[in-house]
Amino acid sequence: MDKCRDDQQKALFFVQKTLENNWSRAVLLNFLDTKLFDRQGKAVTNFELTLPSIRSDLAQELTKDPYNFDFITLTQNYNEKELKDALMDNLTAFLLELGSGFAFVGREYRIEIGDTENFIDMLFYNIKLHCYVVVEVKVTAFEPSFTGQLGTYVVAVNHILKTDMDAPTLGLLVCKSKDNIQAKYAIESSSQPLGISEYELSNLIPEDFKGTLPTIEEIEAELNEQKSE
Repeated sequence: MDKCRDDQQKALFFVQKTLENNWSRAVLLNFLDTKLFDRQGKAVTNFELTLPSIRSDLAQELTKDPYNFDFITLTQNYNEKELKDALMDNLTAFLLELGSGFAFVGREYRIEIGDTENFIDMLFYNIKLHCYVVVEVKVTAFEPSFTGQLGTYVVAVNHILKTDMDAPTLGLLVCKSKDNIQAKYAIESSSQPLGISEYELSNLIPEDFKGTLPTIEEIEAELNEQKSE
């Protein structure tokens, strides 16, 4: 805890988190390096307006802003599918970054709303909050229209998947960037519990390198070939 020597509040935060989550030394060092103390609970949300006070505090504390995606590497001009593919390829690290209690339910989770087939980017369940969490990822700056889609998915999950044993579903939108005031105003108009965060991703390589890097399939094939020799 040398990195927190001059900040007692930060040191206590990391001690509590380590005990709560049984973090290894490597995980603790990772969260120290990625400044978790400064990011924890910082998402723009309307939880105070849409959830009971005790529950809203816990839900807020489970958010981060920004989310750190430096456990993946992409080319500079990556698209939304490439980002989501990379997150799924590194699901363990992604779950660790999302925080305590998150369990993966599905990607491109199919849900029918009336006669329309819809696909949720990523659906999770949080065992601490006892609720589903709809996660939508955007590789662009936040736009107010995004909250309409997210809110619709939250309502749909409440109607279709949620049982009497589950608490109301939460929605989380993770964008490349956002204007905090615009985000705050956008979710104040929603009756559904929504949060908006940014993500940070610094491991980017030039687009020219894309064709020169081996795919996962090629690496696996090479390893299998070496084993058979």
